[in-house]
Amino acid sequence: MPRLDLDVTGPVATVRIDNQARRNAMTNDMWRSLPPLLARLGTDPGVRVLVLTGAGGTFCAGADITEVDELIAEGEDNLAVRAEQALAAFPKPALAAIEGDCVGGGCQLAAACDLRFAAEGARFGITPARLGIVYPASTTARLVALIGPSAAKHLLFSADLIDAGRALRIGLIDELHPAADLAARVAAFAARLAERSLLTQVAAKEFVAASLHATAAPDRVTHWHDAMRTSGEAAEGIAAFNTRRTPAFPWSPD
Repeated sequence: MPRLDLDVTGPVATVRIDNQARRNAMTNDMWRSLPPLLARLGTDPGVRVLVLTGAGGTFCAGADITEVDELIAEGEDNLAVRAEQALAAFPKPALAAIEGDCVGGGCQLAAACDLRFAAEGARFGITPARLGIVYPASTTARLVALIGPSAAKHLLFSADLIDAGRALRIGLIDELHPAADLAARVAAFAARLAERSLLTQVAAKEFVAASLHATAAPDRVTHWHDAMRTSGEAAEGIAAFNTRRTPAFPWSPD
């Protein structure tokens, strides 16, 4: 049965797309279930990092074509866009671990993560031009912010699949590893992030997002700097650095 599997191990939550009979295509029920799952994980104080991946050696082949009519009928504010926006708005670091195909809606989800780690042999593509579907404006803007206008046009105009090497060169992915090493690399990086200041990460995530559109609102700048001063987060990080120990950062989102 198509589903999103969840595994929480220590501070790392792994959401696994599982619809292997259809190369992990996202059904409408799967799109619909992602935002509430992310909302729960986002407010769980024990979760500090999210990893999104696919089952069986494939990340996601996109939206289930048998259900795409509903997405088209909903227009810009469809289930896939709402799921993508919920992922982009997830308040903690979100990593995509990509093997095999990362196509269409799969690429949409990967681009909404903060960082993307891929295995050699992975393939990437944005394929609405094959179907005459207009790619959502907000999703297109996110893609342009990630890889630039020319690379975005290449993918959107052609609907061609590109290999992981090209994806790395254009900035669609951040790291490329042998398939046998990918899981260990993502696990190690997620563990490193879990040791770092969540206050720093959440504020940085907000500021980076704001910088893509305009300068951060002054009240939000004040908010995060006040939080830094009053939370004890910076004091703990500095003390741990000075005593050469692993910090135990206290801050979590309200």
